[in-house]
Amino acid sequence: MSVEKINTLVVGAGQAGVAMSEHLSLMGVEHVVLERSRIAERWRSERWDSLVANGPAWHDRFPSMKFTNISPEAFPPKERMADYFEDYVAMLQAPVRTGIEVLKVERHVGRPGFKVTTSQGVIEASNVVAATGPFQRPAVPNIVSGQVSVQQLHSSDYKNPAQLAEGAVLVVGAGASGSQIAEELQKAGKKVFLSVGEHYRPPRSYRGRDYCWWLGALGLWDEVRITPKKKHVAFAVSGYEGGKTVDFRRLAHQGITLVGLTKACEDGLMTFEPGLAANVAEGDRAYFDVLRDADAYIEENGLPFPPEPEAWELLPDPDCLTNPLLSLDLEEAGITTILWATGFKFDFNWLQVNAFDEKGDPFHKRGICAESGIYFLGLPNLVNRASSFIYGVWHDAKYIADHIVLQNDYKAYERS
Repeated sequence: MSVEKINTLVVGAGQAGVAMSEHLSLMGVEHVVLERSRIAERWRSERWDSLVANGPAWHDRFPSMKFTNISPEAFPPKERMADYFEDYVAMLQAPVRTGIEVLKVERHVGRPGFKVTTSQGVIEASNVVAATGPFQRPAVPNIVSGQVSVQQLHSSDYKNPAQLAEGAVLVVGAGASGSQIAEELQKAGKKVFLSVGEHYRPPRSYRGRDYCWWLGALGLWDEVRITPKKKHVAFAVSGYEGGKTVDFRRLAHQGITLVGLTKACEDGLMTFEPGLAANVAEGDRAYFDVLRDADAYIEENGLPFPPEPEAWELLPDPDCLTNPLLSLDLEEAGITTILWATGFKFDFNWLQVNAFDEKGDPFHKRGICAESGIYFLGLPNLVNRASSFIYGVWHDAKYIADHIVLQNDYKAYERS
């Protein structure tokens, strides 16, 4: 039985894999994209029902196709995002094969390329692009033992408030996911505690422009004008309810109890790190930095953007911020659910090649590995802060496709 051979095999048909396919096609590279489920599956089945894109429709898209039947300023719902990528694949006539899982990638011995073992057989590829994105395996801290009688679930398993048991909820993690889910639960009548650690809190919009626009205008997507940032800091921005700034004081005044970073749990007593006020103040500092930079940009360029003095106003500090809880008895507080909005970890067990550092993280430069022929795409900070976003992954894919073409030329070179 003959084995299928291909120049480049792309693993994953989410935004990264679709972008990769477009550029490989434009450059004439023979390739195939394998997806274990459906195109953009995580948008459909691993997100909550009310999720929308974090950026407006004019921005969170690829250059070759605009959204239809939706305002450019609107934040597309998750199903609309998944449909967009399906439509994009159809427009490209991209060689995407769904329902095929990549089980193992190994380098050939004594000859170039890789053996790719899939759920439907073996494929040999000269290049492999891991385009499985940053949301691979839910990260749940080992804090609450199974002996504590509470429902525990990760944000990737959360769908809607009706899914949860009766009683109060502790949401751990206050980035885009945690802050939005906490507000949705509170509005559904739940008593909610929200654990807030370090975070980056920008304005959703300012002086008539969305934050995505300011990221481009101020050079923040490319990190040209900012100081080095901390890794693993929650990014608190959302398009929830038409788009509004994540404001922890507002959430507290609505009835959500803010607590600090979750520390430990012993015999049903949850403890929290001190420093809640400092974390909120650091988020405020980042917020005001954007406003100052935006004001300076408007003045320098003589732009007719209307002033927005109310954006500089903060609500009064709620009691939970000035007198924070450092511990919480889960049973006494009536907490029956802990929802972990604590992000994800990488899972590249299927990629059995020399492409990782001593910590097991992908080792690369702009997605190009020292293991020749292996590439990563869609990871956070692959090139810059845009790399794991729809806007950025398309441009990163172009760079990687160009590198693949160059390496193909080297391999095809023969001395005359």
